[in-house]
Amino acid sequence: MLENNSTVRKAALVFGVSKSTVHKDITFRLKMLDKPLFNEIAALMEINKKERHIRGGMATKLKYMREKENY
Repeated sequence: MLENNSTVRKAALVFGVSKSTVHKDITFRLKMLDKPLFNEIAALMEINKKERHIRGGMATKLKYMREKENY
């Protein structure tokens, strides 16, 4: 996630698991295994959480733009 500045959703797609699994692995398992790495990823997840409304709005805008082009 850090290398690609990706979201939990993107990581889940890459690994073929659910978002819940990725989140649990990060918040529980990684925290016990590698605390410094957990801290970095937790900071990235917080940024993503604050920006998700923007990404959602952009996705909706693109959806309607595509529908308009196909109409």
